[in-house]
Amino acid sequence: MNSEAVSALLAKNPSLKTAKAKLEAMEPGAYVVHRSWGFGQIKTYDEAAQRLQIDFKGKKGHPMDPVFCIGTMEVLPANHLLVRKETEPKQIAELIAENPAQLLVEALQSYPNNAATVIEMEITLAQVVGEDKFKKWWSAAKKAIAKDPRVSIPAKKTECYILRETPVSAEDEILEQFNGTRSARRRIALAEDLLGSANKKDLKTDLSGILQGIVEAVKTSNQLDEAERLYGAAVRDDLAKLLGTDSSGFEPQQSALIANVRDLPDIAEKIPVHFQGRFLELVQETHPIESRDILFSLLKVSQGKFTTECINFLVEHGHADELAAALRRWQTEQNLRAPVLLWVVKNRHSKKFAKLLHDLITPRLLGSIFFAIDYEALQASSARRIPLADILSDDTDLISDLLSTADPETARDLANTLMLNQGFEELTKKSLLARFIKIFPKIQSLVAADAESKEEQLLVSQASFERKREEYETIVSKKIPENSKAIAAAREHGDLKENSEYKMAKQDQQVLMAQKTLLEKDLGRARVTDFKEATTDQVSVGTIVEVQNTTSGQNSRYTLLGAWDGDPDKNILSYKTPFGAALLGKKAGDTVTVKTGASEEDYKIISIARYADTV
Repeated sequence: MNSEAVSALLAKNPSLKTAKAKLEAMEPGAYVVHRSWGFGQIKTYDEAAQRLQIDFKGKKGHPMDPVFCIGTMEVLPANHLLVRKETEPKQIAELIAENPAQLLVEALQSYPNNAATVIEMEITLAQVVGEDKFKKWWSAAKKAIAKDPRVSIPAKKTECYILRETPVSAEDEILEQFNGTRSARRRIALAEDLLGSANKKDLKTDLSGILQGIVEAVKTSNQLDEAERLYGAAVRDDLAKLLGTDSSGFEPQQSALIANVRDLPDIAEKIPVHFQGRFLELVQETHPIESRDILFSLLKVSQGKFTTECINFLVEHGHADELAAALRRWQTEQNLRAPVLLWVVKNRHSKKFAKLLHDLITPRLLGSIFFAIDYEALQASSARRIPLADILSDDTDLISDLLSTADPETARDLANTLMLNQGFEELTKKSLLARFIKIFPKIQSLVAADAESKEEQLLVSQASFERKREEYETIVSKKIPENSKAIAAAREHGDLKENSEYKMAKQDQQVLMAQKTLLEKDLGRARVTDFKEATTDQVSVGTIVEVQNTTSGQNSRYTLLGAWDGDPDKNILSYKTPFGAALLGKKAGDTVTVKTGASEEDYKIISIARYADTV
């Protein structure tokens, strides 16, 4: 907007004088971020209509009132990363791929005081890098950023990345943060960072003070649970070893912290992933006689990566045959938990574990998987994903592998178990049953019987089914995740009672979940047809009907198609509409009465033709 246009607006609205600079910044070519529309570029200003024309993603030439934009839109400086992604795409792409720390530095230079919160940085960088790639990229980028002496690293997401005037080494920053905090957890984490420092050999004097602080934290802090205290003791002992200090007099010793076998499952669940191997070695050293039984007990209730760590440890220490026997026994007892089952199916083709898993890959294992999924679904307090159910759906060879030795009766029983399972959506059940039917075609009768017992089916065309399916996939894979991010972002803004963005996002969530449920129900009832079964004996789905309005004498032709195929502009009726339903089953010469508002119209059927003959 030029100065004359701004002056005209201010003359009309004197209260906008404080926003003069922001209005002047809304000039053609400027890049902006709008609260609702996202990133865009101002193209022109229509002085007559007093409207900015802005190109947003998916919305070109969108007219907006500049006065309304004062509080909802930010004009970005030329050095902002989102702007530079448009004006300097090659340079930004190189920074993303080769120098993420420099990318963050240049991002901070566009913020006031060269500082921005972690949340602000993550939102901006995700837009620059791309939402689909950001998580993996950011995980690696943070390690490079932590080593950059120009950037002050925040401890919390609500705190700021700060571009320093004078660079400080990563080690000096850690020492400063260690001395500036009394949190035992934070001190343990910082001490671990120092242990991983490339320059720790030059820090031995400073590390003595760090060691004393960790010794005190592990011994006396009431902030730490047993898993955190054990890990802190391990960091403490590693520091002592680096300094050549005897750690045998420190309290408590690591072995004392795991002396009570009953505490081990809780500790194992909470220890850091990279400490899991050392934890198992420590268990073996502390309980040499009963270590094998303890390790099997830990495996039985293990989760995530600890399951893999336990199995590898047992195999590497010569317990492979005992492990195979234990897995078979747990399967018989229906004690194979979901994490162990997940590991089994993921590793079923591994040469390393071929002997161990050979006798497990049977139809019985599929029964155990269904049992575990059903159990987890019943125990879950939310609609969270079930990894075991996901892999059963995603791994297209898994069902055929497990059914390779099944007889038809066993396969039918397992298919029936699937149909009753609480852990799958109806569409997923259909997809999985199709894999059963491919191997055992007679199972189709089970599907048909189940369909008859459910609600009335919907006859639909292939094209309309695909449209509904795409609508469902868009809601599940795009809109719901985007809404979840919006809820999380809104939650960061503070008091939820006064947070209108949070309330709107939650309302959107209710609408999306309702749409998802309705689409699942409709898609589950759908039966795709090509309409070739229609005859000319009577009106049915897939016929073209010529009718005459008995009052006006006017003739019309209607094509009666599937539940989702209606197109009034082309005289295509869904058989679920009142007119379509009235025509069904009628013959040439019959008259039907259709109510339109307060009046009724009579139509005589002149002729009936097959739609399939016209396409």
